[in-house]
Amino acid sequence: MTETSTRLDSLRRARWELAAMAGRLRTLEAKLAEEQHHSEEMRKERDRERRRADRLRGSESYRLGFGLVSLIKDPVHSVPRLSRAVARRVRRRPGSVPVQPRRASVAARRLPVHLYVVIGLDADAVREFVLTLRQRLLVSPDHRPVVMTDNPSFSLLRDLGVLLEYLPDQVTWQRHRPDRPWEDVLADRVSRLYHDHDTVRTIIVDRSRPPTLADLLR
Repeated sequence: MTETSTRLDSLRRARWELAAMAGRLRTLEAKLAEEQHHSEEMRKERDRERRRADRLRGSESYRLGFGLVSLIKDPVHSVPRLSRAVARRVRRRPGSVPVQPRRASVAARRLPVHLYVVIGLDADAVREFVLTLRQRLLVSPDHRPVVMTDNPSFSLLRDLGVLLEYLPDQVTWQRHRPDRPWEDVLADRVSRLYHDHDTVRTIIVDRSRPPTLADLLR
């Protein structure tokens, strides 16, 4: 590989990394908006729970429970009050259902997702990278991989057990859509994958030196 082609590859890689960073920034901005919305929803939920607690404190059930505690502490003075509370509870209209506390759902712990951007590699090189990535996960299964490639033969690699996403290569895209820069498409695609898979990290694979197993384990 000549010095000129090496420089061109470095420039392309820099553009791809910038596009991936732009996609990541879009995702972070969207997440910030979602967090702000979630914070507002949590505030509303807190206010609803406070109102429910206030209603519960004013209910017969709460007063009866308070009376039982008072009976234990001071049985002589609490018996008349407790008797009246029991009588009122018995006279309640039939069919009323006590308030049931809602159970909070607990989300199952999931491994984080890493996005691998594999651009400019032929089918054999992509397959070799995916196999190396599988070996790395057997050694240390600490994340779930998503591999984005511009190789049109990606569908032949689906049997390897790694999630593959396709992005048209730069030449094909510019031939069909010269009105939109390919780097913008890459940034949008990365942003969408970050959103869809809740990705936490992006790795740009160097096509001139695909990572070895030792590289991936670092």
